[in-house]
Parts: sequence; C-alpha cells; structure tokens
Amino acid sequence: MTTPTPLWRRLLRWLAIALTLLVLLALSGLLLADHLTPRALGPRSSVLAPGPEHTAIDRELVRLQAEHPGQTGVAFLADGLDAYAARAVITRHAGRSLDLQYYIWHDDLIGHLMAQELYQAAERGVRVRILLDDMNAQDKDALMMALDEHPNIEIRLYNPFRNRNGLWRLVEMVQRFFSVNHRMHNKAWIADGRVAIVGGRNIGEEYFSARPDVNFRDLDLLVAGTAVAQANTIFDAYWNSDTAVPISALAFYTPAQLRLLVRESAHEARLDAAQPYLRRVAQSESARSYYRDTVDLHWSANVEIASDPPMKHRRDDQADWLVTRLVRELQATRHKALLISPYFVPGEEGTAGMAAMVQRGATVAVVTNSLAANDVAAVHGGYMHYRAPLLRSGVHLYELKAHGHTDGGGLFGSSGASLHTKAFMIDDRRGFVGSFNLDPRSAYLNTEMGVLFDDPWLAAQLRSEYLRLADPGQSYWVTLDSRGQVRWLDRDAQPPVLLDREPDASFWLRASARAISWLPLESQL
Repeated sequence: MTTPTPLWRRLLRWLAIALTLLVLLALSGLLLADHLTPRALGPRSSVLAPGPEHTAIDRELVRLQAEHPGQTGVAFLADGLDAYAARAVITRHAGRSLDLQYYIWHDDLIGHLMAQELYQAAERGVRVRILLDDMNAQDKDALMMALDEHPNIEIRLYNPFRNRNGLWRLVEMVQRFFSVNHRMHNKAWIADGRVAIVGGRNIGEEYFSARPDVNFRDLDLLVAGTAVAQANTIFDAYWNSDTAVPISALAFYTPAQLRLLVRESAHEARLDAAQPYLRRVAQSESARSYYRDTVDLHWSANVEIASDPPMKHRRDDQADWLVTRLVRELQATRHKALLISPYFVPGEEGTAGMAAMVQRGATVAVVTNSLAANDVAAVHGGYMHYRAPLLRSGVHLYELKAHGHTDGGGLFGSSGASLHTKAFMIDDRRGFVGSFNLDPRSAYLNTEMGVLFDDPWLAAQLRSEYLRLADPGQSYWVTLDSRGQVRWLDRDAQPPVLLDREPDASFWLRASARAISWLPLESQL
C-alpha cells in the first residue's frame, strides 16, 4: 500500500514550481528585454521655433527679456489653486505649442479640466505633445486615445507595456521586471517653448487642493525666459528617445470616445467643485500680466533646468545623472542645508554625507513625512533605520503632521495632509526644486528633473517654504531621549508633549511599516 504524500510536501513542491516559473519568467525578460519592449514608431519632432506672427506669450517674453537680458524669471507656486491657474493661463495664451511630460495623470476632475484646456488649445491650432509614464496609465487608454485622435494632439508613453490591462499585464510586469522598474518621474508643462512649469506636482485632484480627504503640500516653479530652452531640449530628447512609444501603436480608439471626453469635460466645468479653479483662472487673466498673476517673477542670471538622460537605465556612466549634480551641490555646503523630501531614504552613504556636513560646522535639517502623513508606508519603513544615526550625528529632523481626516492607514499610508515637495536650499544662495526625492529610486531607477538656482532672493523664498513646513503647527520635531530612543515633540501643544510612538498612526500601520523595514527592499524605495 502506497503511503500518501504529506500535505506539506505537496505544498512545498508547488511552491518550488511556482518560484521556478517566476525566476524563468524574469530571466527571459532580462535576456530578451529589448525584444519584449514595444518599439518606438513615432516620427521625430522638435520644439517649434517662433514664426513671423508671434504669439501672445512671444510678445510678452520679448518685452520682459528686453528688460532682463540673459536672465530667467521665476515664480513660486506653492498654493494648489495658483498652480492650477498658472497651467491654465499659459495654456490659454499659447499660440504655437504645448509640450507636457508627467508621471501621473489622474482620471478625475483636475485631469479632465486640464484635458479640456489642452483640447481647446488644439482646436485653436496649437500643437500639443504629451509624454506620460505608462506605469500609471493603466485603464486610461480610452481617454488618452480620445485626445490623441485630434490632429493637433499626440500622446506617447514612456517605457510602455505591450499588454494594456488584466492578467497579461501582470505577467509582463514580472517578466520585464528589470526593465519596467525604470520609470519617468519628470514633471514639466511648457507653453510656446517660452514658459515652463517644473516641480513636484502630477496631474490630479490631490496635487491641486481639490480633495477634501487629502492635501498634498507641493511646490512648482514657473520659469520664463532663457532657461526654458533647457526644458525644450530635455523634452525633445525624451520625446524622440527609443523608450517613448505613440499611444496609437499600443491601443485602439473610436471617434465616439473623443466626443464623450469633450462632453464629460464640459459637464465637469459646470460642477460646483470646478468653480474655485475656474474663478482663480478668471482672476489671473484679468491681472496686469499673466506671468505675474499670483506672485511677481523674480529675474536671475543663475537659473538652470536639469534632468536625467531619457535612457538613464542603459548608461553605466553616472556623470550626466541628476543625482551626481545634486550630490555635488550638497557636498559643497558650507554653513546650512535645509532639505524637503516626502520620501526620505538617505542610505548609509547619504547618512554619512550629512554627518560629515555637520562635522564641518554646517546646520543640516530635513522635513519629511511622518508615518501617518506618508502615502507610501513602505518608504517610511526604509527611512526608519536612519533616524537615530542622523539625530546622533546632529542632523535636525521634522516630520509633517497628518492634519485633517486620517483613516488609520495601511500599506499605502494614510489620507490627510501629505508632503510632496522635493527641494533643498544651501547656504542661503543655492537651491533645487523638482521631482527628485532623496531616496534610491530617484537616484538610480527613475528619471528626474528640476530647477537649480544660485540666487539669494530665490533661496529666501525656499527657506520660507521650509520654515512654514517645519513650523510647530505643521510638523513634529524628532529627537532622542536619554536612552537613545526616537521620540516626537509636539511643540504646538500647550504644554509641549513628548510622544514615544509614531504619532497619529494606528497599531497596524506602525506594525506594517516595521515589518517592511526588515525586508531587503531599500534599493527599490
């Protein structure tokens, strides 16, 4: 009589088979990545040069640059309504081209309103090029194809999936793990090749103060003049790279989808939720100059827009990577470095670098998300390891409070207030605002871009934003107690309260972050 195989042996056998299949699938993707990736099919194109009939933006910039030769005008866009209005206003004044690249474009009120602005510009004859990362484009093919059908609009996807949805997309993600892990995190909105908005915001309600349950505190810079030529060069390099594929080569559409999108956008423009944005745009357009709607431009000769190369993941030489430039800037700190990063995983090298700055006599301080405010708890798990070493070395840490509604959280964090600004200020002169988080993913996996400057006035503006976020009403001060344990001081309470656990976070959220911190995931965070 045959003895039946124990259940645990059968389960172990099936687990071994499943793991073997996953490994073979991943290895096949590693060996055949170039053949599995959809090929670029779109014709090359470049930024449109000014023609004999100048646009409204051309005329305004010619006037402004005559007053500020060789300089670049910059305005800070910290308020969500102002950030929306700035995009809408430069879009409505564009007469030649609109070039956009984004990591996320949500199918929501803000996404639809901005799509409507672009469609109306295309109806006026403006050429619209939109480059989106494909990781977050799932289930949005119909909307993208609807826009792409317009003769003046073309949409391309960065490092796209061949399989657009369902199980096969998941299989492709496993098979192409080593290649699909590299994403385009850049954010730029360029009008007529003359004005650009660059910073941390994606396109969606939470980035523009349009959701009652969550508010992303974010920062963009409106840039006009000389440095915008660099943004044009960056966009063209990405648009014409092998990793940008036209949406028309990946999905299908019907003429009815375009008509439906236009009707949906027109309907949403009449909803109560849309009115604050439309009123802010109306107020902007009646202002003395549509580049001076919310704050005056500050003109400077030392402004640069920089980016990773579009094929960053295929280059071993890191000399032209943005992380190399930013590390060099930070290493040159003499007396002060104030950093803002929603996802902060400095690693051993970054922690040592900040400690060295303190040892040289510099003040180093960081504002990041608390666990309750972080929308990606896994990243907080990576950050937890470095709090005590940073504090022991003399680095100051502040963690943003999750004001407003919080749901207790989960693996993806809590709703409520959440920091999304990515910036730093050095020595009251130099600074950076962009898409770059101080974590391994921004450094080595994703492409990033942003604005670098060397200007005391711009540095003062960024310092004010840092101080606003580090204010006792906004953030906890993180410290060590007499036993070297991490504690959080709520300086806004009367009297101040010292907390001995992650503030405002449920037991399950704290346990999840702690468990994730034990996994070897840091390189992916």
